[in-house]
Amino acid sequence: MKKIIISTFAISALLFTTSCEDDFDTDVKDIQVTAGDADFSKYISLGNSLTSGFRDNALYIDGQTESYPNIIAGQMKLAGGGNFVQPLMADNNGGLLLGSTTIQATKLYIKTFTNGSPVIENVAATPTTNVLNKITGPLNNFGVPGAKSFHLVAPGYGNAAGVLLGTANPYYVRFSSSTTSTVVGDAVAQHPTFFSLWIGNNDVLSYATSGGSGVNQAGNTNPATYGSNDISDPNVVAGSIKAALDALKAGGTTKGVIANIPYVTSIPYFTTVPYNPLTPAALGSNITTLNASLYGPLKQALTAFGAGDRINLLSSTSSNPALIKDTSLPDLSAQLTAALTPSLGPTTAAAFGQIYGQARQTTAEDYILLTTRSVIGTTAPGAPAQVNVYGISYPLQNQHVLTKTEAGLVKTAIDAYNASIKTLSETYGLAFVDANKKMVELNGMSGISFDGVKYTAKFVTGGTFSLDGVHLTGRGYAIVANEFIKAINTKYKSTLPQVDPNKYSGVTFP
Repeated sequence: MKKIIISTFAISALLFTTSCEDDFDTDVKDIQVTAGDADFSKYISLGNSLTSGFRDNALYIDGQTESYPNIIAGQMKLAGGGNFVQPLMADNNGGLLLGSTTIQATKLYIKTFTNGSPVIENVAATPTTNVLNKITGPLNNFGVPGAKSFHLVAPGYGNAAGVLLGTANPYYVRFSSSTTSTVVGDAVAQHPTFFSLWIGNNDVLSYATSGGSGVNQAGNTNPATYGSNDISDPNVVAGSIKAALDALKAGGTTKGVIANIPYVTSIPYFTTVPYNPLTPAALGSNITTLNASLYGPLKQALTAFGAGDRINLLSSTSSNPALIKDTSLPDLSAQLTAALTPSLGPTTAAAFGQIYGQARQTTAEDYILLTTRSVIGTTAPGAPAQVNVYGISYPLQNQHVLTKTEAGLVKTAIDAYNASIKTLSETYGLAFVDANKKMVELNGMSGISFDGVKYTAKFVTGGTFSLDGVHLTGRGYAIVANEFIKAINTKYKSTLPQVDPNKYSGVTFP
């Protein structure tokens, strides 16, 4: 069972008020709600997990009810909008079954507190949503958790036979119209009058959350050759979104709203654990020993090879960076082995050379993943006993950290995606949501204020992100819904009122 231990949080921060300018127009009693130039009678949404209402690392009924498209649809009803039907899960625990086999875990929750820190685990329940139980009839929310841009236009993405092979998506299997249908095709078949499209996050997110374990596929326009954690080529993303827009247009739907992609490094999954998590209090008397037996000799040897900046001695007065493996560095394993052999002997020296050949300490430009917090300080399997503590004497591995180099690849990809999305919004005459700008604002020190309540992107206490550190709470989705509503009103001269995020759910405490 997954367990995440988080350092002490000021729980009262959820109710912290701020004097910064309010971002919510509460005085709407004298405004007549109209659709303007739009027709909201049949609204459909296209996207991934963010569109579906996914949160706490699962899809479940309460989250779906507070999905941003469902929130928007509620406001559209005031201007002639119709019902908004979602492929609801079978329960509020989340998780998926394929026949009798569990293929997705239940949602995360705060089980208890230990020394003021929340202990986060999966709900102890058996999923009851079987992907083989087909949902039929009218549908409005086509958000598919895990979908990348090209998946929306990929035939067979809803074929149950491909789930265990990794070629199909279990969430789409639940409501796909056939084994060869596409998400976009099924959406167009609903004959929508208005649409929202927010896709592209997963084309780079899985690379980032895996610590850059995938491949940057820039220049490769064949997504059939991509791994699950790869960065999609920008032309593939732009082409897939264009194909979706063309399909909607061919079906008679020309009015809608499209959003760009936030920088993934502005979300709690990457910003909660500091780059320097090793405090003097945590290391205690080990600092002297580590400096004398490991850090000192390593720095001396690396300095002789012109790489002395990789390792510095541990401080007894300030927090220290973590020890990591950076695969982008020149591998000095052979040199270290040779240098350490006289003092350690050939066998131990070879092991140390292998372990520290690409080791360095983290900097402020690296991102230690949220899930890595529970790894730091634990025993590294198979490592020599004297240097087997992750992040301290044994380097955290590639899957534990998004390095500066990897983060640069992520940003480059997102910038390219967003440039194309902006251009497409203009080419097709669509409303445009700058979700990236809003997320940067939310991640700032001042955050966003709604009717006296301050929201930030801080994990748990910021109020907007759920317990997986990636997806939003009901309040976070309400903030997103307001951005979509603003964009729709601006483009189509409608007067849809914003919602009050404070009326939606945040993180639930025991």
